[in-house]
Amino acid sequence: MSAQSFVQTFVQPWPEADASVLAPVAEHEDLRKVMRDILGAHADHEQVRRSADSPLGYSADLWRLLNDEMSVGAMAVPEDRGGLGVGIAMLAVVLEEAGRALLPEPLLASAVLGVRAVLAAPAGNIPDEIVDDVIAGRLVVTLAAGPGTDASLEIEESGGSRAISGRIGRVMLGASADLLVVAVGPAGAESLHLVDLRGVRGPDRQPLEVLDRTRRHATVELVAAPSYEIAGVGDAAAVLADLDVVRRIALAAEHVGMIEAMLDVTRTYLGQREQFGRPLASFQVIKHRLADVLVDLERSRSAARYAAAVFDQDPSSAELASAVAAIIATDAVVRVAHETVQLHGGIGFTWEHPAHYYLRRALGDEAVFGSARTHRALVAELLGLR
Repeated sequence: MSAQSFVQTFVQPWPEADASVLAPVAEHEDLRKVMRDILGAHADHEQVRRSADSPLGYSADLWRLLNDEMSVGAMAVPEDRGGLGVGIAMLAVVLEEAGRALLPEPLLASAVLGVRAVLAAPAGNIPDEIVDDVIAGRLVVTLAAGPGTDASLEIEESGGSRAISGRIGRVMLGASADLLVVAVGPAGAESLHLVDLRGVRGPDRQPLEVLDRTRRHATVELVAAPSYEIAGVGDAAAVLADLDVVRRIALAAEHVGMIEAMLDVTRTYLGQREQFGRPLASFQVIKHRLADVLVDLERSRSAARYAAAVFDQDPSSAELASAVAAIIATDAVVRVAHETVQLHGGIGFTWEHPAHYYLRRALGDEAVFGSARTHRALVAELLGLR
C-alpha cells in the first residue's frame, strides 16, 4: 500500500482530531471522585472478593446503589428514552473506576451492552416495563451473541408470541441474569432476541469453573423461554456490529482503570520494601520498569478516551478507533498485570494477593473478548490489508 492510499484509507475516515478530547474535563473528574469515594467505601479488595465468591457473584446492595445514586444504566441512554444522555465518554469514567476496583457488578454486561441492545429494538417490541427496569438496573441483562458464542438455538412462533429453546455454552452472568440477548440463525442471517430467563432456574443454569471469579460464566439451557425480537434478519448484523464497538471501548476504559490501580499499588509497595538498606523503587532498573508501566497507562488512556469521543461524535465512524483502543489496552493490561506480579516478588504469586486478581481479570478478558492479535486482524481488515 502506498503512503497516499494509506492516508486515504486510514486517516480520512477518522473525525478531525481535536486535542481537547484528550484533555481533563471538570465534569469527568467530579464524577471520578464521586465514584472513587463510593467504591472506596463499598468495594475494597476484601469486599470485592466476598462479593465475587457469593452465590450471586456480585453485591446486590452495591449494584442497587450504583443505579439509584449514580444512574449507571441511564447514563448513555438518550434523554428521549428516559436516560441522562451524557454519552459513552462520561460512562467510560465510571468504567475506568470499575476496572480500578475490579468490580464484579454487571456494569459492562448490563448497564453498557445490555441496555444498548434493548434500546436497539423498535418501539413496542419489548414491553416498556422491561425496558425501564433494565435502564434502572432492576433487571440484569447479559449478552450471548456475536463472535465466539457457543449456541444452538431454535425459535418457535405461536399466536404472535415467540419462544426460544436450545443451549448456550458460555454466558457471562448466565447463572444470575434476568434477561439474555441471543442471536438465532446462521451467521449473516441471524435475528436478535431478548430472552426472559426469570423462569429458567436450577439445573438449567450450570456455573462454569473460570479463571476470573469477578466475571462469572454459566451454561444455560432454554426450553420454550419467552422472548422479544430486537432485530430481524438483515438488521441484526448492524446491531451486533454496534455492540462490538461499544464493548471494545468499554473494555479499554476498564483496562485503563486496572493499569492505573496496578501502577499505584506497585509503586507504593516498591517505595516501602527495602533491599540493601534502600527502597526498591530507588534502584534504576525498577524505575525503568515503572516508567514502562506509566507509558502503557498513558497510551491506553489516550486511545480509550479518543475512541469514546469519536463514538459520541459519530458512532458509525468509531469502529477503527475502538479496534485501535482494544489493541493498545489489551496488550498493556496483560503486560502490566504480569509486571505487577513480578515486581511484588513472592507475595505477588499468591492467589490471595490483589496482583493475582488483576492478572486473572486481564487474562480472562483476553480469552473471552479477544486478544490484541484478534483486534489487529480487525484493523488490518478495516484498512484493506487482508
